[in-house]
Amino acid sequence: MSLSDADHELVVEELGREPTRAEAALFENLWSEHCAYRSSWPLLSAFDSEGDRVVVGPGDDAGVVSIPSDGDETYITMGIESHNHPSYVDPFDGAATGVGGIVRDTLSMGAYPIALADSLYFGDFDREHSRYLFEGVVEGISHYGNCIGVPTVAGSTAFHDDYEGNPLVNVACVGLIDDPERLVTAEAQEPGNKLLLVGNSTGRDGLGGASFASEDLAEDAETEDRPAVQVGDPYTEKLLIEANEALIDEGLIESARDLGAAGLGGASSEMVAKGGLGANIELTNVHEREPNMNAMEYLLAESQERMCYEVRPENVDRVKAIADRYDLGASVIGEVTDGNYVCTFEGETVVDAPAAFLGDGAPYNDLPAEEPAEQERDLPEGVDLTGAFEAVVGSPNTASKEWVYRQYDHEVQVRTATRPGDDAAVLAIREAETGLAFSSGADPNWTAAAPYEGARAVALENATNVAAKGATPHAAVDCLNGGNPEKPDVYGGFKGIVDGLAEMCSTLDVPVLGGNVSLYNDSAAGPIPPTPTLALVGVKDGYEAPPHSLAGEGDLLLVGARSLEGDAEPRLGGSEYLAQFGGTDRFPESLANPDAFVDTLVDVANDDATLATHDVSHGGLAVTLAEMVTDDAGASVGLDAPSKGSPAALLFGEQAGRVVVETTDASAVREAFDGVAPVYDLGTADDSGTLDVALADADLSYDAAEIADLRDVIERELD
Repeated sequence: MSLSDADHELVVEELGREPTRAEAALFENLWSEHCAYRSSWPLLSAFDSEGDRVVVGPGDDAGVVSIPSDGDETYITMGIESHNHPSYVDPFDGAATGVGGIVRDTLSMGAYPIALADSLYFGDFDREHSRYLFEGVVEGISHYGNCIGVPTVAGSTAFHDDYEGNPLVNVACVGLIDDPERLVTAEAQEPGNKLLLVGNSTGRDGLGGASFASEDLAEDAETEDRPAVQVGDPYTEKLLIEANEALIDEGLIESARDLGAAGLGGASSEMVAKGGLGANIELTNVHEREPNMNAMEYLLAESQERMCYEVRPENVDRVKAIADRYDLGASVIGEVTDGNYVCTFEGETVVDAPAAFLGDGAPYNDLPAEEPAEQERDLPEGVDLTGAFEAVVGSPNTASKEWVYRQYDHEVQVRTATRPGDDAAVLAIREAETGLAFSSGADPNWTAAAPYEGARAVALENATNVAAKGATPHAAVDCLNGGNPEKPDVYGGFKGIVDGLAEMCSTLDVPVLGGNVSLYNDSAAGPIPPTPTLALVGVKDGYEAPPHSLAGEGDLLLVGARSLEGDAEPRLGGSEYLAQFGGTDRFPESLANPDAFVDTLVDVANDDATLATHDVSHGGLAVTLAEMVTDDAGASVGLDAPSKGSPAALLFGEQAGRVVVETTDASAVREAFDGVAPVYDLGTADDSGTLDVALADADLSYDAAEIADLRDVIERELD
């Protein structure tokens, strides 16, 4: 990738001369889609990012939001990043450095990282290459996260044909700021302050990573683009985490930026641009690990485990001493000025440009968007319900993901009150005596079928996940993944997921604190489905939450099922059922009052009579009930198809905004949801360890061992 003719003309006009090689390379990376959001920024104003609880919104390394606290004010940070192209070229290092990058984004806000969530998307599970990428990515995430001592507590994994040539690796991180005085931003404060590079030494790895992430993947990407992938060192990252904590403890940092996309040039120029300032940088001062590096390599290498700090002159020696204590390098690379962003190398000025023009001068793209057509109903015929149940429950998309999360240390830091495998993890924020529920994911089947409505469903499903654990949705970040935006149909789908996600988050009163955009996820295999990963947190008093597994002692209710209302037509659009057996259908209609549904669910989940709660989504009611059965608890369920419906639609439809509740006070649940959402009597839980489902023209019966065997497909195939 190189600077386009149009961009080159803008640069020449601003500088009044031809750019140097270093300047041209810096503009190429900072004006790339990955850094400048040239095709997506015009759409992102749809998100509501304000509110009384929002402390820092979009534009910094991570968003910051206050959470309820019984004591001093407490903040959490939220950030999310993609490492899609690197994870295709080198799945282990690509995924590992994605974790490292989002953790450093958290550090740069003055926060301590307390939890990770990974949302992973691959091609068909039956393909050998998809499994190779899957195994490598999970290994990279687990290695890095486990080594740095940050628990991976939530996430999702999905398989879809259209990710075959371009997998997605989206990683979110939550950080804790237990004292508002510890908050740091990426906005440079004052001319005369020094700029320090702290952490790992600089090499040639990751060169041009930002521009690499802004192009379609070529067929030879796995070999030709290997130099653009960074190599991580989690043990250095752990030292950097603790050193950063010490620096923040002593109030030594004025502003900070993680070295990620575009390396030192990106981090340092963005910092001073945010403060309306400039900088003088001496590149030969950078501590390096490779000889004979040139100016562009110093500027653009994306070597990992590095931070850029703004430090008052009188504090430089103390910062160096702390870095030395943790065996980290520390270089004074320059100082903040009130002029241009200037870099010198071996006595020569290689960059001299306004920092604001570097960071914000790229023009936005005005691209045509073609609205996707609604899918027509064309359902498969002659599908046996028993075969359908086993195919859907045993699909890698809906099957147990224990093979994934058992490789992660999800209990380090001793905060995880509800572990992975439930609708949402619950973390104990003891500093505020608050429980924090955490959910992250998307469903490519939904957004491939209907980008706008599918994205609304993604937001509602994540909100339902935390509400089912008794937590009120509080804030979110998003990772918006799309194909080549220059294709009108691809851009139309991308616009749909942006608008749908924004609309539902606004309806639910969930501010979106920021996020990431990843476009050009296109390859010889074609574009990916538009994929809006949402990482959402909710808050609650205390840390206890109802489990998703049955207790075996209560009545079972299905709340929110429009398909069981007399005037609603059940729909199978976007379902795993259609993914297994072919066909199309319109996407399910959402609830009329999703905000009231979520608020009421929070209250019901926290009621003493509630024994279990489980969100109904991927795979429909069949998968939800199967996941609730244990060796010690089962259920007897009766389903009567309405006149417009079918047993398949009842069992496998994937309307978001539904939950199964096991309760000892069914009348109270019905009363709570009266006028909010429909409530349907499913049956009763018992101690049989068996799921019995009676339908109008068929019966299904599976014990816990049979269900576990169906759901163990990933572990069975990979171990």
